[in-house]
Amino acid sequence: MKKITRRLALTAVAMAALGSAPSFAQNKVVLGVSIPAATHSFMAGVVFWANQAKAELEKANPGLEVIVKTASGSPEQANQLQDLLTVNKINALVVLPFESAALTKPVAQLKGKGVYVTVVDRGLTDTSAQDAYVAPNNTTFGEVPAAYIGKALGGKGNVVVLRGIASNVDNERNDAFNAGLKAFPGIKVLDAKYGNWNRDDAFKVMQDYLTRFPQIDAVWAADDDMSVGVLKAIDQAKRTDIKLVFGGAGAKGSIKTLMDGSDPRIQANVSYSPKFIYDAVKMTAEARLKGAKLPANTIIPSVLITKDTARNFYFPNSPF
Repeated sequence: MKKITRRLALTAVAMAALGSAPSFAQNKVVLGVSIPAATHSFMAGVVFWANQAKAELEKANPGLEVIVKTASGSPEQANQLQDLLTVNKINALVVLPFESAALTKPVAQLKGKGVYVTVVDRGLTDTSAQDAYVAPNNTTFGEVPAAYIGKALGGKGNVVVLRGIASNVDNERNDAFNAGLKAFPGIKVLDAKYGNWNRDDAFKVMQDYLTRFPQIDAVWAADDDMSVGVLKAIDQAKRTDIKLVFGGAGAKGSIKTLMDGSDPRIQANVSYSPKFIYDAVKMTAEARLKGAKLPANTIIPSVLITKDTARNFYFPNSPF
């Protein structure tokens, strides 16, 4: 079902792109891909999938050149954007901004020079600096675990929450989770603290929860890296009251655990794969090769992953 949903979304994008295509195509597309460096496992996955897209698309399209640049911070990414324009002569760009505010003006400058711009995941502060926006769905990323936890606990129990990094993305996910739990008034959220999408910080947060709360029925870890820290803290404390730990994003280690059924506390996940960069690069390249544009906004569904569907989301060659 997830695959079908994903195919429908991508097919809709392709049809929209074709519908706006002019009667000619560009002779040569030079597509820059600007993304953060692999500073943690999720971003390592983004780098992996960007290079997968480059390899596959260049092989299939002789008129396409894809240049992938990674940056360790916003100033470096801004400098790389200028190099992509002046040195590499790109005419299309897919960018995942390191920071929204700091990268908005550099991206706008490229668009002002005629470069077609697709922004991915972290939006800019001024959307007029982009032609298209592609991102996973942060609202369903929060709604899916709320519904699953509510049903799994029979509508009654104590839940603790680990949030990511203070940001619009985290706020959107957390708001959706809390809204979803309103359907289960017997579920009580004991606390929600930031774990910074980091397993070590999540370990410390969970230790605090375990000290303060004698009965916890489920944890919304909201990220698979954080769920690693959460499980470590639970195991060290030898607590047996916690029935369910729900991570998120579909890291290969968590998906393998789900497939194997090797930890009864890992019963489900929600998709937010770094493969979204592959989709964004592919959609942008194929549209520009036709001289077409993408829809202004493309939201890739975040869907429930169960043991029965986990194999569809398992990418053993990806670092994430």
